[in-house]
Amino acid sequence: MSDSNTTAGLNPTREVRAATASGYVMLLIWLALLALAIWCGVQLANDNSSPTIIAMLATSAVAGTLILCGFYLINPNEAAAIQLFGAYKGTDRENGLRWVLPWLTRHKIAVRANNVISDKIKVNDLRGNPIEMAAQVVWRVTDTAQALFDVDDYKGFVMAQIEAAVRSIGSRYPYDDIEHQEVTLRGNHDEVGVELRKALIERLSVAGITVDECGLTHLAYAQEIAGAMLRRQQAEAVIAARKKLVEGAVTMVEMALNQLSEKGVVDLDDERKAAMVSNLMVVLCGERDTQPVVNAGSLY
Repeated sequence: MSDSNTTAGLNPTREVRAATASGYVMLLIWLALLALAIWCGVQLANDNSSPTIIAMLATSAVAGTLILCGFYLINPNEAAAIQLFGAYKGTDRENGLRWVLPWLTRHKIAVRANNVISDKIKVNDLRGNPIEMAAQVVWRVTDTAQALFDVDDYKGFVMAQIEAAVRSIGSRYPYDDIEHQEVTLRGNHDEVGVELRKALIERLSVAGITVDECGLTHLAYAQEIAGAMLRRQQAEAVIAARKKLVEGAVTMVEMALNQLSEKGVVDLDDERKAAMVSNLMVVLCGERDTQPVVNAGSLY
């Protein structure tokens, strides 16, 4: 049994063109046979029961019935897989009225684009935080033979692979990175979408399905940690803002001291420089407006 599964995996079914005919041509032939059958019926009604007339009537009736059983319709963006006693004989993608030998069965399949939004699933991101994710995927069938015969239910197969791909992508990246030093799910939608599409195409190729577009439609921390992670994000944002503020203040203090020294505005010793640096840092880093103080005496 394992050998047969291996062989099936190594030799997937491939779509080929079916040997079908235009239904309009066969409709004309059927109308001609109908007219012949009516004429034969009229002749028999007029007591012209010659063996030739009877044979023509029987032949036209049988041929007309067989032709009538072979008609089928194909809508735009639809295809029909043709089978003979279970064996795949090809796929007809021509639109309109079509005809095939009546003992061949037809299995119609849509090849138009399908839009699917997956259910919200819980995933652990790269750092182990539980998050909720959902994806929107636009997919279509490119190989009807693989979709019908290489997987059991190609629509169910698509949904299962979407969930598996979303879980895989969600576990590869962190939800967020306050320092913006790595790819994250929240901050790099385009990169994550491209990788998700690539993963889905690889997974769905066995079913003859391709993905035209995909992306995340829902991304959030799981409810049990949402409050804690929000507080952590706020704390990280405050720390990052303070860091930038201090870096800017140090640069400005250094620039002020250098310009005062170069232009000779005032000659400051180390103690006076320390006092000025302290005052400037308070002014630049404080959250409240500073109040000027007039010093009428010496620093000492």
